Amino acid sequence: MFIFANLLSALAGVLDFVLSIYYWLILIAALISWVNPDPFNPIVQFLQKATEPVLNPIRRILPSSMRFGLDISPIIAFALIYFLRLFLVRTLLELSLRLRG
Repeated sequence: MFIFANLLSALAGVLDFVLSIYYWLILIAALISWVNPDPFNPIVQFLQKATEPVLNPIRRILPSSMRFGLDISPIIAFALIYFLRLFLVRTLLELSLRLRG
């Protein structure tokens, strides 16, 4: 069982790392959007391609009454990432600990 416990622990670590990286990508994309970036810049294009698959569905789900001239989709994405880190990563770690002994 310790092999499966180690697998779950490693999966939790990798998931936590990926969620952290994605958090920073969304934060950088949101900050860059305030300064009217060059759309042909490769960094801006990468940030756009990396974050839009998550931010665009959030924007579509938001009702029009929640759009007050400010894009709050990054804030909602941050909340989702925070939830996943608290719930999913911790659950995987707890499960791996219980399997060990």
